[in-house]
Amino acid sequence: MTLSDAPSNPAGADRTFQVDLRGLVDLLSHHLYSSPRVYLRELLQNAVDALTARHSLEPAAPAGAFGIRLYADGSVVRVEDDGVGLTEADVHTFLATIGRSSKRAEQVAEQRGDFIGQFGIGLLSCFLVADEIHVVSRSARTPDAPAVEWRGRGDGSYTIRTLRASARPRPGTTVTLTPRADAGEWTRPTQVRALARHFGSLLRHPVTFDDGTGGAGAPVNPEPAPWARTYPTPGARSRALAAYGEEVFGFTPLDTIELDLPAVGLKGIACVLPQGVPAGRRHGHRVHVKGMLLSEQAEEILPEWAFFVRCVVDAESLRPTASRESLYEDDTLAAVRDALAERLRAWIARAAASDPDLLARFLHAHHLAVKSLAVHDDEILRMLLPWLPFETTDGHTTLDEFARTHRTVLVTSSVEEFRQVAAIASAAGLGVVNGGYTYDRELVHRLPEIRPETSVADLDPATLTAHLDPVDRETELAAAAYLARAREALAVFDCDVALRTFQPASAPALLVDSREARHERTRSQLAREQEGGLWGDILGALRQEAPRAQLILNQLNPLVRTAVAIDEPELARTSAEALYGQAALLSRRPLRPAESSLINRSFLDLLAHALRKDN
Repeated sequence: MTLSDAPSNPAGADRTFQVDLRGLVDLLSHHLYSSPRVYLRELLQNAVDALTARHSLEPAAPAGAFGIRLYADGSVVRVEDDGVGLTEADVHTFLATIGRSSKRAEQVAEQRGDFIGQFGIGLLSCFLVADEIHVVSRSARTPDAPAVEWRGRGDGSYTIRTLRASARPRPGTTVTLTPRADAGEWTRPTQVRALARHFGSLLRHPVTFDDGTGGAGAPVNPEPAPWARTYPTPGARSRALAAYGEEVFGFTPLDTIELDLPAVGLKGIACVLPQGVPAGRRHGHRVHVKGMLLSEQAEEILPEWAFFVRCVVDAESLRPTASRESLYEDDTLAAVRDALAERLRAWIARAAASDPDLLARFLHAHHLAVKSLAVHDDEILRMLLPWLPFETTDGHTTLDEFARTHRTVLVTSSVEEFRQVAAIASAAGLGVVNGGYTYDRELVHRLPEIRPETSVADLDPATLTAHLDPVDRETELAAAAYLARAREALAVFDCDVALRTFQPASAPALLVDSREARHERTRSQLAREQEGGLWGDILGALRQEAPRAQLILNQLNPLVRTAVAIDEPELARTSAEALYGQAALLSRRPLRPAESSLINRSFLDLLAHALRKDN
């Protein structure tokens, strides 16, 4: 290759990225912003930041001296503000360079926290609804500066020209959009007004809307946030906050909790849901930043356990992400989350100390949320554990009431184990709590921290069977043959058979079998099936003596007394299988395929025997 054939740009020379603006707009619409409707929020945000900068230049100006005016008549959308405005140099620097924001400029760097937008991409959102953005601006920093016009187009081109002063007599900026035909859903006058109200109802600067019908501009945010108003009485304030919560969320709050964190300029309310929600289901919260609605689904503002409230807050120091639709996870947000969690704990403490009726209604709806909190919060545990409801052998009751009757509290490790033993344990005078639900077993074991005179222990089969009365020797010997046949029939399930007396007499049999025992028997079976292979060796190394289930027959039950007297071997076997199947069904645990088959077979065999007997 000769020198004349060399490329015009030598190897290693710096080059400039080329930006496909249409491709960038498509990227924003599908991946950064959730909906084209955000264009109006971005225009409002730019206007608010411009007003903030204007007030910094003229701090003596009255609070309502500068405002924002919206106009939409179906053919154009216009947003006009009395903000700081732009010079021609500003237009070249900020409007024509993607990613460069005037809020990041060195001359206002120390004020960065006063602005909502700081990424320099918000204006691009207008291309979601229009092919051209028309901006006319006049700077308040340079009184003699002329007005400047900037026209940006979706193909990436733009024009700038200087206008006469009469084109913009006062400082500020006007942005005009001519909507595309396919954007009518977001640019109709009624929709523009609704979006302005949605995003800007808590803005601190006056915002008006004009639909072009000739009337005066209607206020978009006529009143300050409800927590910023004054009320004649505390009761009036509480009612107003509850009414606002109902308006925002669509439900009547069980109570409202005022939130105030002066360190980060956060104010708002938490509305306690009147009904319970599934454990772990997190609700979105409405978060405003400096009055502008940032997100309706900000889960990160509260900890996971606080799913019994929905919040609406306005903050000064929280940092939005580039899309301004969520919060940036940083140390400030973590501190805010912890502080708001403390406010919720304080509300629970006040309800426990001074409003038992409210506490009862709250626990009725949200006991699961409080249980999740009490597991990790010793203060809430001491305060509320005695009042939390649990399923027990005395019915649904509080631990405080249950511990008055039972000095020793037994707790099961699963729901199915509780259902197996509940009736028998209750008749035997044992106090058993169902520990199978989320958090319950752990919380019951912490009861002695509050009631030292109460002891808590896990319920195991030996504890229960120890409270069942043995039968006399003559009865045991008379039933020996039947019990041997029953053990042989149920050996396939690793189940022993015993004869006892217990209440209620209506219960023919009790199947005592823990989940751990079933798992160990399953492991042992797999080890036998895989013997010789690597998996079998691994299971064999873990082998323990598999604990057996136990079918306890009730001698007080007439059906059992009849069964143990059966002489016919096959009928004795079938009756034992039927009693096992009935006890397994009453335990409400999942049945193994072999158990389902046994229940069907024993039923048919007993039916066939009954029919033969009748004939």
